[in-house]
Amino acid sequence: MDHNENCCIFDTTQYTGKPDTAPCEKSIDVPEIIRTLDSLYAQGRESEAQGFLEAKLSEARSMGDWRGELSMLSELLGQYRRSMSEEKGLRCANEALALIREHHMGETVSGATVMLNAATTMKCFGRAKDSIPIFCHVSRVYSAKLDPTDYRFPGLYNNMALSYADAGDIASAERFFKLALKLISAIANSGNDMAVTYCNMAEMYAKLDLEDERIYECMEKAWDCLNEASLPRDGYHAFTISKCAPSFDYFGYFLYAKELKERAESIYAGS
Repeated sequence: MDHNENCCIFDTTQYTGKPDTAPCEKSIDVPEIIRTLDSLYAQGRESEAQGFLEAKLSEARSMGDWRGELSMLSELLGQYRRSMSEEKGLRCANEALALIREHHMGETVSGATVMLNAATTMKCFGRAKDSIPIFCHVSRVYSAKLDPTDYRFPGLYNNMALSYADAGDIASAERFFKLALKLISAIANSGNDMAVTYCNMAEMYAKLDLEDERIYECMEKAWDCLNEASLPRDGYHAFTISKCAPSFDYFGYFLYAKELKERAESIYAGS
């Protein structure tokens, strides 16, 4: 399925070629780093997580481990979005894209996934129009190499929708949000991701009209998703709350927002 008819021109030739498969002589222990990182996030220690990742990035570079470097850049992209570090985030996105070009990783699933992360960061820091062609490139790679129900598609479509909404193309944004919801709904215990999508849709409708009834339909659905009985009350749930609570506050659901914030604090306290 081709979802790219509205894409801007993107020079895909920079990201083609035979991927670099030569192993690095020395490498950092990425799986162990990710385990430590997950532990820090689960405890709400995000400022420590950022310093930890930056140190590991320097370590990978000093070893000449470009694969480890790319992994750390990808993790830092998410961290800089969390901490709203615009300058660092955009520089990190440029560095990640440069590594992907240099090592011809743009048509691999792993390379495209880092590009997705970079585009998401660009959107976060006001460069939505620049991010859309990159999202479209990722969509082409994923469509060619992944099963249509793969778990990576919802994240892609959600972030594409956000960029289209910021760029003023509401019709495309709504289409991609609905594609994301369709795929997420088929995944077990998907309430967190469904809630984020509904909050994003509510904010999109608010751009058109703050009185749009769809805003409140979306927020009620988001609340229901966050309160599914089977949904694990874990670190990811607490992180999801941090993304959704501002929307509940903004649209006047103050009691819902208060309850969610207290829930997140309780989760972190028990970590």
